[in-house]
Amino acid sequence: MKLTKLLNTRFAVLLILSVVLAACSTAKEAPVQPVAPENPTLILATTTSTQDSGLLDILVPDFQTRTGYTVQTVAVGSGEAMKMGQLCNADVLLVHSPAAEKDFMGNNYGSDRRLVMHNDFVIVGPSSDPAGIKGMTLSVDAFMKIAGTQSSFITRGDESGTNSKELAIWKSANITPAGDWYIESGQGMGATLQIASEKADYTLTDRATLLAHQGGLQLEILVEGDAPLLNIYHVIVVNPANCPSANNAGAIAFADYVVSPEAQSLIGSFGTEKFGSPLFTPDAGKDEATLGK
Repeated sequence: MKLTKLLNTRFAVLLILSVVLAACSTAKEAPVQPVAPENPTLILATTTSTQDSGLLDILVPDFQTRTGYTVQTVAVGSGEAMKMGQLCNADVLLVHSPAAEKDFMGNNYGSDRRLVMHNDFVIVGPSSDPAGIKGMTLSVDAFMKIAGTQSSFITRGDESGTNSKELAIWKSANITPAGDWYIESGQGMGATLQIASEKADYTLTDRATLLAHQGGLQLEILVEGDAPLLNIYHVIVVNPANCPSANNAGAIAFADYVVSPEAQSLIGSFGTEKFGSPLFTPDAGKDEATLGK
């Protein structure tokens, strides 16, 4: 009788312990909810290429889930994004116009700038290729042929990172593009590609946006791989000393996130499933001088 009672007691204790351990295990597996930020709304000014490529559709939801912030994204050219930061209309920037970014930082409009990723620019045009640039290895030579033949070229003309890169190539060619053949779209990359496709014209584009829209375009990559066509992205925190109302904590949280292993992994795999290779190369922590080499 005593033995039976002892066994029943031990069984009861073991049953209770198993329930407690199961509860602890379940609690450990439950997702950790982020502490609600004091100021949960964050304004991100970024380029149309990060928006049009679809990358932000991956990064922003993950950041919001991990941190509790709500991101309001404004997709414009890099130049316009930096103007927003200068005027305190944005908290954090994700841009790809390195020369302009250095001026921005030099004027103390930004308090922190970090390398995030890169891809490349390519020169695209119709398969008929009236300027005969297909397969050329130097972008400056291709631009010289386009100008020499006055083949129609669509420029964004919006002070974006892409527009800045395009103008730098024209400058290297000692050409000031002008005339009926040089057409300004004044729009983002996706819309500019559509115009170039419809008009069978040349344009300069980042590869990610081109691939994201290629199903509806009649354009071919004609020139690629030239070193000046490297396209580098940085995240910049707007300087709270100039913008006291900026959400500095949120901006730092976003900057920390995009260079984190988790975000860099998402960046490095983005596009692989659909296109067979990633659209961006993650670069956090790298020496920028070695990129593309």
